[in-house]
Amino acid sequence: MISYYLVDFVLMVRYPDRITLIRGNHESRQITQVYGFYDECLRKYGSVNVWRYCTDIFDYLSLSALIENKIFSVHGGLSPAISTLDQIRTIDRKQEVPHDGAMCDLLWSDPEDIVDGWGLSPRGAGFLFGGSVVTSFNHSNNIDYICRAHQLVMEGYKWMFNNQIVTVWSAPNYCYRCGNVAAILELDENLNKQFRVFDAAPQESRGAPAKKPAPDYFL
Repeated sequence: MISYYLVDFVLMVRYPDRITLIRGNHESRQITQVYGFYDECLRKYGSVNVWRYCTDIFDYLSLSALIENKIFSVHGGLSPAISTLDQIRTIDRKQEVPHDGAMCDLLWSDPEDIVDGWGLSPRGAGFLFGGSVVTSFNHSNNIDYICRAHQLVMEGYKWMFNNQIVTVWSAPNYCYRCGNVAAILELDENLNKQFRVFDAAPQESRGAPAKKPAPDYFL
């Protein structure tokens, strides 16, 4: 996981006009202490300094991104406290992810077919939201659709609510046991979409699995 974060940070520094990193629910001090990153840093470096530097950087990552003013990209989902993009711009993101509120919701919320409006999330953070919420948000902000991650989908990507929101999952065979494929969404200069779907690398070509993978409810 250390190499994963460091490669991302190096690419962002090297290509600031080409690489944008969006903060996810795991980019927090609390979650990285529970699911192995803290322990990995301590084991490899003999201190927690690397973990501290990385988590300090997490506080500066964007909470979302807007692509050509038409595609809203966020890790988790929407929030009942947010109806416009301008409200996201006013959030003080330079902090540990709080347990509730707008910032928390952007990183933890999930769309759900059987929910009408807003519902409680089984994750214990964020909300479930239905199609009417997505329709209202997209219309109010004049965007075509929302692109997010945060939930494993077996086919790599999944459209919901008449193609108003898409989940893109880029970790194949998650936790070395789920058997899912993964996907990357590519956009050309005209915002035409192409999903590149791929399988996990063969076992012999990769390292040993992590000892403490995150369970499904913390995706």
